[in-house]
Amino acid sequence: MSLLSLAGMLLWAAAAPAADPAPATGLVAAAPAAAPAQGVIRIKAGSSSPFTDSAGNVWKAEEGFEGGQTVDRDPGTTIANTKDPGLFLCEHYSMDSFSIPVPNGKYTAKLYFAETFEGITGAGQRVFSYNVQGGQHEVKDFDVFVKAGGSNRAYIDTVPVEVKNGKFTITFTSNIENPEINAIELIPQM
Repeated sequence: MSLLSLAGMLLWAAAAPAADPAPATGLVAAAPAAAPAQGVIRIKAGSSSPFTDSAGNVWKAEEGFEGGQTVDRDPGTTIANTKDPGLFLCEHYSMDSFSIPVPNGKYTAKLYFAETFEGITGAGQRVFSYNVQGGQHEVKDFDVFVKAGGSNRAYIDTVPVEVKNGKFTITFTSNIENPEINAIELIPQM
């Protein structure tokens, strides 16, 4: 067989319609890459712009808070217990509640906290309560400093919830100092 007729056969094979995908060589096609999780809501509290974490997840700028204020910390601040210290360098504090519309269903809620206020230097100096989804998860006398093991240390509270009214809600109550939160993640459960 000449090189010219071999080249013609290769061109014909490349242009021919695909047959059944049964590999004759024993090679197996690679599985497609996993698609990003659908319906996951990620919000970086206190931030006016989106944030991309070390896994490539995009966290939306702040939304859904009622009352309170926001603050940005020095970008050079070190946050322990996390691969994503930037997630903890903004916060919303002194808020009454957080609420966003979501489809009814079961979710895993992750609440991200770190005590980054230089005025808090020990246990008992910031204590607040929060209630997730109308009492499905209530935390009384929450002290970020104690739970995280000190200041500038990340702590994540993971909470299973069920939304039945089309809204995911957290209410906050101040006991000593103001409540604060750094980020909220809501992951649908299948």
